Amino acid sequence: MVVIRVQVKKKTIEDVLLDGGTSVNIITENLITKLGLPKPKLAPYHLRIVDQSMIRPLGIIKNLRIHIHGIPYVATFIVLQKTLVDSSYSMLLRRPWFRDAKVTHD
Repeated sequence: MVVIRVQVKKKTIEDVLLDGGTSVNIITENLITKLGLPKPKLAPYHLRIVDQSMIRPLGIIKNLRIHIHGIPYVATFIVLQKTLVDSSYSMLLRRPWFRDAKVTHD
């Protein structure tokens, strides 16, 4: 899998995973705190995770401005607890970002 660097509020996140297999962008609760982002809004739905169980996200952050190689993007992220996310990353960019950024995944 591809890992890239992303900037949020002039802070760099080194371990952002690109994965075109799922339908939501994900950010961990820990990273929100580290970046000083506002408290996420209530997510109006549940998610089915890898083990097929349903979880309620901690929230949703809409219209978060991110920069990749100096190019600005706006993305919506689902907030999950770090314990529900593979410990090797704190942010995932998925199909919504791929589509908006016109990225080809091959």
